[in-house]
Amino acid sequence: MHATLLQLFRQLAEVDEREEALIKDSFHPVSLAKGAFFLQAGKINTHIGFLQKGLVRYFVWKDEEESTFEFTKEGEFIADYQSFDQKKPSIQNIQAVEDCELLVINYEDVQTIFNTTPHGNLIGRRIIEHRFDVMVNQLLSIYMQTHEERYQRFVEHYSDLTQRIPQYLIASYVGVKPPSLSRIRRRFTKGFS
Repeated sequence: MHATLLQLFRQLAEVDEREEALIKDSFHPVSLAKGAFFLQAGKINTHIGFLQKGLVRYFVWKDEEESTFEFTKEGEFIADYQSFDQKKPSIQNIQAVEDCELLVINYEDVQTIFNTTPHGNLIGRRIIEHRFDVMVNQLLSIYMQTHEERYQRFVEHYSDLTQRIPQYLIASYVGVKPPSLSRIRRRFTKGFS
């Protein structure tokens, strides 16, 4: 159950048997049904999740509409790290797009790993650096790219997910209504044919 998570940690640092045992004891399995929330805006993010199976989306409410800004799939961590770290209510929502199987860890157990293992801080820092890069690129694309460029970014970054994500959520990510997404897709397809 923890094999994929431990494999990821081994890629980030040379974890020893004691660290692996602590990681296994600290992460607990949780199921999340399609449409259920890992986190809702206004609540404090109390756990970090590692997606074993499934797909989630991050979204915010903008002008009374959902605005999706990221999708996360198997083998990646999910959380609003600012809310988790500062224990402040989140403005983000994290919702299952499919049925999900996760391994979750709470704040206290994260701190135990950071404070009692040789590689805990290094692993944490590398995960946060990765999340920071993802979020900066998302932010830049929202402010600097046209809808067509956002769609192209979607195809480039989530090409393996296009059949798993409903069209209305892709439209939400691109920042358009579904009929406009259809037009963009047609133009995009013609440009490559």
